[in-house]
Amino acid sequence: MADKKRVKTRRYFDYLLLFIVLFLLGFGLVMIYSTSFYAASTQYDGDGLYFFRKQAIAVVLGLAVMFVVSFIPVDVYRRLTVIIYIVSFVSVLLVLSSLAHSSHGATRWIYIFGFSIQPAEIAKIGAIITTATIIFGLKKKERLSAKGFFMILLPGAVLAGLVLFLTKNLSSAIIIGGIVYAMYTLCEKKNLTPYIILLAGIILAAVAVLLIVKFPDKFSFGYRAERILAWINPEAYADGKGFQPIQSLYGIGSGGIWGKGLGKSVQKLYFLPEAHNDMIFSIICEELGLFGGLAIIIMFILLLWRIRDISAHITDVYENLLLTGIFAQIAIQVLLNIAVVTNTVPNTGISLPFISYGGSSVIILLAEMGIVMRISRDCDFREEIRRPTPTPEPEREEEEELTPAERARAARAARARRAKEKTR
Repeated sequence: MADKKRVKTRRYFDYLLLFIVLFLLGFGLVMIYSTSFYAASTQYDGDGLYFFRKQAIAVVLGLAVMFVVSFIPVDVYRRLTVIIYIVSFVSVLLVLSSLAHSSHGATRWIYIFGFSIQPAEIAKIGAIITTATIIFGLKKKERLSAKGFFMILLPGAVLAGLVLFLTKNLSSAIIIGGIVYAMYTLCEKKNLTPYIILLAGIILAAVAVLLIVKFPDKFSFGYRAERILAWINPEAYADGKGFQPIQSLYGIGSGGIWGKGLGKSVQKLYFLPEAHNDMIFSIICEELGLFGGLAIIIMFILLLWRIRDISAHITDVYENLLLTGIFAQIAIQVLLNIAVVTNTVPNTGISLPFISYGGSSVIILLAEMGIVMRISRDCDFREEIRRPTPTPEPEREEEEELTPAERARAARAARARRAKEKTR
């Protein structure tokens, strides 16, 4: 018995991930209370807790969803991919129905059973699950082919297009496109196609910006062109699209290193539009200073590192693809939100994950965290007393002829055979 390999296995609960998520949620509630109290008091007959109360309810519901999702096997999403995609697709189409609700000149919400839902948030998780399932079912040669390229990108592109043209939500369309792009890029590291696409996209965007700046009368794309011009020279558009970026920079600059103090922001007093929503990071910097802003950035870095660390400890391809999509969504939203607030990129409405006001966003994000926690619970940590006998690796050509799904089934069958041999 002494020469036999002894294995010790335990289930793992990711307390660090849970702590980071709870910290961001708690901090977000505090900042929403601070930034929205004055606006809520004037808009809702003295009810200063209006936005805080709605966000707190969404957080509680989201935590319940996260808890339930953390017990659902990941394979369930793969089997229900078609249904999940149809739900995502139909939810965006519902903005054309009587359930739609308009605000700030855009129709981006639907009301179901008294709850306001933003279909773009559903489309994000739908794109992650659908893209992961498609990649998981393709062989390497198929993924590198033109057919595989369109198969992987088309479902996400359709969702992004619907979100863009039906809800006029460019930021969410960019995020969905970025999620699919990141998953396609990372599934084959030696594939040059996504990098060529990225380079072409950058060149086209640069040409479009130059044309708008040089010939603003001939090349106009409506309010988006004005946002680009305001991004280049916000002072020239201080009475229009440049007002919000200027006020955001005022808030960041006036906070200094340590900030004015929690609750002492001036910009939230109707100087900075959407202070409790897309521009909440500016108020964080004004009240808590550069220290507070950097602390939140560090917490997001820890969250992304934790997701990446979980991915490094699992071998299941489908689980890795889901983690890649969730990682990409959070990273893109954080980077773009901070870039918009600091006027590094043209202004577009992007919420700060877990912190900005928005019930649909926080519930979907917590559902995704439930998926991450489920995957982390499946990680097995093994202590081996004696180095195991190396097993021969399969022939490379034979392995490339299998899809990730087929390789996963073969690996499970091999483990079952080894376990059966040990019991003899």
